[in-house]
Amino acid sequence: MSDSGLMDLFREEVEMYASVLNAGLLAIESGPAGPERVEALMRAAHSLKGAARVMGFDAAVGIAHALEEVLIAVQEERLSLNRAGVDLLLQSVDWITALAKVREADLPAWLVQQADTVEELESRLLGLKKGEESGEAPACGAVEEVTGATQVPLPEPGGAYAQEGMAVTAATIEPEPVRDRSVKMSAEVLNRFIHLVSETLIEAHRMDAMMESWSRLRQRQQRLPAWLRRCRELLDQGAVRDAIQVLETVREQLYEVHGAFIGNLDELDGFSRRLAVTAERLFQDMVASRMRPFAEGVQALPRLVRDLSYELGKQVRFEIHGQKTQVDRDILQKLEAPLGHLLRNALDHGIETPQERLATGKSPVGSIRLEAFHRGGMLSVTVSDDGRGVDRERLRRKIIERNLTTEEWAARMSDAELLDFLFLPGFSTREAADRVSGRGVGLDTVRAMVHAEGGAVFVASEPGRGTTFHLRLPVTRSVVRVLLVSIAGEPYALPLARIGRVIEFGSAEIRTVEGRGYVVVEDVNVALVPLRELLEFEPAHPQATVRAVVLADREDRYALEVDDFLGERELVVRPLDPRLGKVPHVAAAAVREDGLPVLVLDADDVLRSVASLLSGGRPIGRLPVTSGERKRRVRRILVVDDSITVRELERRLLQNEGYEVDVAVDGMEGWNTLHLGHYDLVVSDVDMPRLNGIELVRRMRADARLARIPVMIVSYKDRPEDRMAGLQAGADYYLAKSGFRDDALIQAVRQLIGEAVACESPS
Repeated sequence: MSDSGLMDLFREEVEMYASVLNAGLLAIESGPAGPERVEALMRAAHSLKGAARVMGFDAAVGIAHALEEVLIAVQEERLSLNRAGVDLLLQSVDWITALAKVREADLPAWLVQQADTVEELESRLLGLKKGEESGEAPACGAVEEVTGATQVPLPEPGGAYAQEGMAVTAATIEPEPVRDRSVKMSAEVLNRFIHLVSETLIEAHRMDAMMESWSRLRQRQQRLPAWLRRCRELLDQGAVRDAIQVLETVREQLYEVHGAFIGNLDELDGFSRRLAVTAERLFQDMVASRMRPFAEGVQALPRLVRDLSYELGKQVRFEIHGQKTQVDRDILQKLEAPLGHLLRNALDHGIETPQERLATGKSPVGSIRLEAFHRGGMLSVTVSDDGRGVDRERLRRKIIERNLTTEEWAARMSDAELLDFLFLPGFSTREAADRVSGRGVGLDTVRAMVHAEGGAVFVASEPGRGTTFHLRLPVTRSVVRVLLVSIAGEPYALPLARIGRVIEFGSAEIRTVEGRGYVVVEDVNVALVPLRELLEFEPAHPQATVRAVVLADREDRYALEVDDFLGERELVVRPLDPRLGKVPHVAAAAVREDGLPVLVLDADDVLRSVASLLSGGRPIGRLPVTSGERKRRVRRILVVDDSITVRELERRLLQNEGYEVDVAVDGMEGWNTLHLGHYDLVVSDVDMPRLNGIELVRRMRADARLARIPVMIVSYKDRPEDRMAGLQAGADYYLAKSGFRDDALIQAVRQLIGEAVACESPS
């Protein structure tokens, strides 16, 4: 095996044993540990030492050996670890983990740089073993394992976690470029694959025998016309008796061919059923091979909560539930960073100090709960705390201070609209930034990741009682749970992740307001829009019973009328051919169990079209009607902003002037929308998830069809360098959001594209 292959194996071992050591040391921190637990830690340290020796990493061998010696002393009850001792052992594990992440080419220089750190760690570990480092302090609270939950330390009031003797920077531990992506698979799953492949091979051999049987049957059938011709010849010659004998032979042959045909059909039917069962088992096992327990993706979180709670001087009980919940490995990997952001947010913004909690009648120990479970074919992940909750008035002041809206608009915002600002890039309720938070980085990446995976995120908060973040994601990206609906005689699929509920009601329950239908759902008027209208089918004949799917777009809900419900399914989704570009309202394609194709609708496209229809515009992808006599048209503007309040304010300002306005919730959605119709102007924010405004402008200028569309950047950033960056990217105008307070926005739009109604020459 090559050196790089050995290094990859070393990294895997370090990842595995470091996880064991981290979890075990947090458990030891709660008090005296049983011999079995310490024995497992000793084996992990010993294995790390052996792996490092094979690789020739003497420094890692020394640290792992010293770590093992300390654990032996703990097992023999010659040493009792307190928090400082656990900190030192965790730092030693961190150093070996950092070593494994260094690029091979950089290892020699890195090890030279770390020589002093290694010497200090070994010295302190030796001192700890002798009792010189840890002193006589009793062990503090630590991770306590209970059924269904993992709990993290209860730090002492005012405690701080100091990372001493560790000089590893992000630049020095940049991992090796990935040469070939590989995944882990259990031996049980691999054995099932081998068994199923063997069954498939056996069936393939049976198919050979069947083909031979069908070939013989075909040959016998081909002889029958010759017998019939002979019969005709005999009849022409008047040899009736001989003709009757030939016909009797033909009858016997037909009977035998018919019997053989029935037998072959029965054999083919059995083959088809066996093959279908094998294919289904193979598919289910293949999907299962991608699934990993939720616990594997959150191993680092207890350590994160422990260290940060010490640093902030807070006492926290951290519980993880649903650790056996199965999650797609790709989604699980992408969840780690968003969950880390949510936990930091809960610790820093939510959980109060012990003194503050006691003053409000709470326990000094705060609670943070992370839970994962399956519901309705989806993965639900929640992060909740029992802290101070979100201060609505403070949030309103920050929104106004950032010039994101006016005092009047802020006062009229609903609770959902207000909390939505927490996900705005660069937004924070902190007065000043520190090393933990305050820079407005975190929650926007959470929403971006969830949306990118086809899910949704919601937040609920009660002042003084705590905050809960709900993440709803597909269990796997390769298979999507959908609701099949019938529209104009064709099946379409809607992802269950975006469906609030399905409803069925009498046509008499529909109310009409300004020409639009509404229906009452849970005591709320919900707009009713036929999906036929969005997909440009002919209107259906009125029916006594109306069926609709309720989709939610943050705080807004819409009912989409369908012809019929066809039930829930799990579909293997396939992307559309890239040569088709972005097809309006369609996200992907799939094949049903009967082999027929079905289109998976794009919930975001559908919701944008509904919003456009209800505001007097057109659905996306639908071009305005043109004719030879038409000489005037309304100019169209696309507003791109991830703040719902800013989008709504800009939309209303522009529509009041007569412009036709469509909206997009971020740069990526704006980029896709630009390919679905003609626009005269784009008004874009800068800081947005997935694709920021600067990059959106650059993409437009590089696209021959979009390059000439004027772009106005509207941002709260008003520094000269920010303006220069926008204009250098290709923007035609740069306006600060404070310009909303006067008619600066309208004046700039008129300067770029003129009045709302444009004159055209007859075509």
